[in-house]
Amino acid sequence: MKQPDLPDNALVAHSLSLFRQRAPLIHCMTNDVVQSFTANVLLALHASPAMVIDAEEAAQFSAISDALLINVGTLTQPRAAAMLAAVNAANAASTPWTLDPVAVGALRLRSEFCQQLLTLQPAAIRGNASEILALALQQGGGRGVDTQHPTESALSAARQLARRYATIVAITGEVDYVTDGERTLRIPGGSPLMTRVVGTGCALSAVVAGFAALPGDRLLHVASACQIISCVGAQAAASTSGPGSFIPAFLDGLWNLNEEALA
Repeated sequence: MKQPDLPDNALVAHSLSLFRQRAPLIHCMTNDVVQSFTANVLLALHASPAMVIDAEEAAQFSAISDALLINVGTLTQPRAAAMLAAVNAANAASTPWTLDPVAVGALRLRSEFCQQLLTLQPAAIRGNASEILALALQQGGGRGVDTQHPTESALSAARQLARRYATIVAITGEVDYVTDGERTLRIPGGSPLMTRVVGTGCALSAVVAGFAALPGDRLLHVASACQIISCVGAQAAASTSGPGSFIPAFLDGLWNLNEEALA
């Protein structure tokens, strides 16, 4: 297997421009801890976030949204039922949806639920290395949201998962990898400070969901989402002194992002 390529900056800039032009409505069924931060990240990128969780309303809303995110971070049995209804409605309306399998492998309810969701054709999957390994191999994963593995160790499993379910898999960490099972792109960068702020990974999944709904090459669009968050995270960390000042710098960086900054 050839070494993964880096995304082309011009293509990333094109994906960003397309995303902003379309200003997608993204239905985020995400965990309670990150809803506000996720909404602010999407707003900074000119998207429209919504968090609808009631089962009946979630199904209705998924059918009119541009994209759906399923994040199992604070999963409950009623929330699982609502998520399942939303996914089925999204599929019926041809709305692409993205899975964030938070802490899969570590806990039984979410592990079994995510395996069920895999059969319902996610457009993309975004997780850390331990989550991707657990999802692909159906074994124990990391310690909650903390990964126990470097991203490279999950690359083979990610490719298998992508081929098996005809989806795009993004493994994120110190280096991100995005694969469709045949092609793989590598995104370096980011900052360790991003792991000291609640919600950067979950917000990335929402951004991935929106970019996965764009027309064209879904692999390139998902890689663009990862590169944008990585790039802005690195820039924000370089200009701040800690996690408290990182958040506003990060949101401002997303708002002001242009082709020159991506380069």
